[in-house]
Amino acid sequence: MPAPGAASEEPRWYAIHTRARHEKAVTAQLQRIGITTFLPLIRQTHRWSDRQKTIQCVLFDCYTFVCLQAYSQKHFHIVKTPGVIGFVGVRGVGLPLPEKEIEDIRTLLANSIPCSPYPFLGTGRRVRIRGGCMDGLEGILVAKNSDQSLVVSIDMIQRSVAVRIDGYDVEPV
Repeated sequence: MPAPGAASEEPRWYAIHTRARHEKAVTAQLQRIGITTFLPLIRQTHRWSDRQKTIQCVLFDCYTFVCLQAYSQKHFHIVKTPGVIGFVGVRGVGLPLPEKEIEDIRTLLANSIPCSPYPFLGTGRRVRIRGGCMDGLEGILVAKNSDQSLVVSIDMIQRSVAVRIDGYDVEPV
């Protein structure tokens, strides 16, 4: 049986599990060998008693993403990259991620929408935003007091991002 995505002509996204704090180094190494990568980064301000500094932090700890024409494409080079634990999937075989999940995260980051890591939710109401710069964005609706948030998730790695959606229209998916 061929590996998932092996017969596919269209590039697919895969999640790569990395050692803690190795996401940026792994991503850079994979780019050097010609692999298309996506490492979601957010800006955070860290404060110390004597100073503060804004830095780029990894959105999903211990994960980066690669886009491959076929699962077998450069598989060996990826798993042998220092800092890589393996592909996210079943029994070490990477499973492709839905393109929509990657595009939703890219939309948030490209529009500089304030977001932060959020615990993954296995249950909840899935909704789609209608209108505005987040039109079409899908996720799980979460209500905290009077604040409404949308949780956008990457199911395969069980990581999520919360974004405030006060004032946006949502519809069930």
